[in-house]
This record gives sequence, C-alpha cells and structure tokens, in this order.
Amino acid sequence: MSREAIAAAVDAVVPGARADLERLVRIPSIWADPAHAADTEASAALVAELAGALGPESVQILRADGGAPAVVARWPAPEGRPTVLLYAHHDVQPTGDPALWTSAPFEPTERDGRIYGRGAADDKAGVMTHLAVLRAYEGRPPVGVTLFIEGEEESGSPTLLALLREHRALLAADVIVIADAANPSVDVPGLTTSLRGLVDVVVEVSMLENPVHSGVYGGPIGDALTALCHTLASLHDEKGEVAVAGLRRNQGTDAAAVDLPEETFRSEAGLLDGVGLLGSGTVAERAWQAPAIAVLGIDAPSVAASSNVLLPRARAAVSLRIAPGEDAATARELLSGHLRSHVPWGAQVDVRPHSGMAEPFSLDSSGWAYDAARAAFAEAYGNAVVESGIGGSIPFIAEFARTFPGAAVLVTGVGDPSSRWHGIDESVSLEMFPKGVRAEAFLLDQLSLG
Repeated sequence: MSREAIAAAVDAVVPGARADLERLVRIPSIWADPAHAADTEASAALVAELAGALGPESVQILRADGGAPAVVARWPAPEGRPTVLLYAHHDVQPTGDPALWTSAPFEPTERDGRIYGRGAADDKAGVMTHLAVLRAYEGRPPVGVTLFIEGEEESGSPTLLALLREHRALLAADVIVIADAANPSVDVPGLTTSLRGLVDVVVEVSMLENPVHSGVYGGPIGDALTALCHTLASLHDEKGEVAVAGLRRNQGTDAAAVDLPEETFRSEAGLLDGVGLLGSGTVAERAWQAPAIAVLGIDAPSVAASSNVLLPRARAAVSLRIAPGEDAATARELLSGHLRSHVPWGAQVDVRPHSGMAEPFSLDSSGWAYDAARAAFAEAYGNAVVESGIGGSIPFIAEFARTFPGAAVLVTGVGDPSSRWHGIDESVSLEMFPKGVRAEAFLLDQLSLG
C-alpha cells in the first residue's frame, strides 16, 4: 500500500475505532479494586473480541500467578519481515470522587474536541490505536504483529514478569511499541527515552502507649502526629530540594536539550497563582532527571473526628521518584535511613516498603527502528519527533528490555498535556487520535522496508 492509501484506510476506520473506544471506556476496569474484577474480565473479553474479528492466527486471554487477564493476538510475519509487539493496557485508575468530574467518569462524553472518561487516554486510546491500525490493514499488516494488551499496569504489573517468562516465545519480537505515554502537544509527536523510577515506603511514628488528655499531659509530652510532621518536613530543604543525601541527579542529558517553559508547565499542572516551583535547574531537569518526594497519605484522625488527646502514633505513605541510573533498592534504603534519623524527641519509628519498586530506565534511541519511527511519525503529524524523558514511571519497560534484550523498545502514545492521566476529567484529543493511528500505521509500513 502507498502512504496515501494507508492514510485513506486510517481515515475510514477511525470512526469505528472511536465508537469502540467509547465501549471500552464504559467498562470500569479498575483491577486494583477487587469490586471491579468482573469488569476487568469484561474489558479483556471485549478486547479479545475486537482483535479476533481481524483474523489473527490466534487470540488468547492469558494470566499468570492469579493476575489480571491479558489479551494476546498474533499475526505471523510475512517471509523476511520483522515482528512487532504492540503493547497497551486495558485496566484503568480509580476515579476519585465522581462528583468532581464534569461528566460521569465511565460515560464517555465529547466536549471541545475531546472525549472525556476514565481510561479515555490511559490507556484505552492506546488499545484502540493498535486495533485501528490492524483494521486499516484489514488484518494483513505488512510485518508480523503480536498484540499484547495487559490488565494490571495501573497496579504496577505485579505478574508481568511471570507472564513474560511463561510465554516468552509467544511474545518475542524484533520491535516493541509501547503505547502508554504522551506527546508534547496535539500536533507534535513524542518518543519517550527516559523514565524515573519509583519506591514507596510507610513511616510510622509512635510516642505513647495510648491516647492521653492533651491538657493534663500536653507540654512535657508531645504527640506522634506533630513528630511525624517534623520528620516529613525534613525531606526537603528551604528551597524545595530533596534533602535525602546520596540520591542521584543527572545533568547534561535529554532534559538539557528540551525546552519545557515554566509557564506552560505551571498551566498544565493547574498550579495556583503565587505558588512557586520547587528546586533548581531547568524544569525538564527537575521533572525528568532529579529525585522527587511526595507524601501520598497520612493515617490520623480527620478534623471532624479529632478530640483533645495526644495521638500515640501516626503514619504516612511517602513516595520517591528516582532519576535514571539510580538503583531502586539503594534509593529506598537512603530514604528509609533519612526518615529514621530525622524523627524528633526520641520517638520510635518504623519504616517499611509500601509497594513494589520500579527501576528507572533510559532507552537507546539509535538504530533502524528509531529511524523508522522518526520518519513515520514526522510524516503523520507534519512535525518532527521530540525525544524526551518523562517524570513518571513505567515499571514494565525494564522487564521487556531484560526479557527481549535484542528488541528495540519504542515508547509513544496518544495522550497530550491536557489529557490529565490519573486525574479528574481525563480525556483524549479527537484531533490527535487519528494522527496517532496514522503514525503507527506508517511505522509498520516503514519497518517492513527494513
């Protein structure tokens, strides 16, 4: 097929792909919530049905170690052509308070050229991008394709490694395309070349055996929540720099070459007027190549439930993003050691892991597959590809790289800075979606040329 014919085929399938995207968004596939286990099964079943309609050699719903359902469908490679694994995930984040959404989170709604709904961008748009490309090729792609749609990415992909090991031959590929990232803008395609890692801990501070009267004992005796607040405050210095000694920070990397204007960054985040940015260096360096710490939650009485007692204990969940090149286990020990050494007044402290670790990762963007992607994406979008890091973590990328060391890994997607992944009013751009499909269709064509 010529590029003109491919583009026309993409235009023809996009309306149906949008309709099926809305079908997927209506399924609340929150695998992290046991109440939605059946919904996640239903989501996998729909993906398998949509893939099966395109004539694959096989389509299966697989799982490992009791994990979430993953869909794998295969179209064998024509003689002498490479095999491309197309990855996305069909599970989604919890919605938060549905009352904060402008429209119901699982009722896809069009407003101002965007479809709003949980999973509309992350990552059901990625699922439908892959399926739309296969539809444009009428189930006969110019390269071998293995479609792999995971079901527990938003839970940290806990059984992915077991799944990769068990089905390594089934999933082996020359190129891996991961549609789970965002582009710099609706008009500019992006390839993600570095990701921060992630470690979480829970810190618990104890000072008393039981709650005691704050008037009778307050003054000579402190409370655990105040001690915890002192401890948490020690994690940053007066400029907002992470104060945990020994953590890695990179300079002179991809962050130095990408312009990430402060005002744009502030606007996209919804930062309130007068609130300053933390730390030093360029915005890109701080967001992609430096550590970041956030307190995700605190166990303590609510204001409404508070009373005049000194709290005996309090705990918090602390999240640390780590720069590419850092070792996650080492970073967790540094964070834990800092917390233990900064608890005031002789309070007892316990620090333990909260969830799994995600190693940071840097991708080598040289080679024929990246050259093909740059050419295909630039042709589809009308603008050159921007290669950059992201501050978030995608744990499974390291698993793919270790399991298939000879494969080129391309990280792309159909989100943009307005998509609000994981947030209230998540959305996908209806202008960007067909460009993303066209770019991937062109990529498969380009890869078939060798």
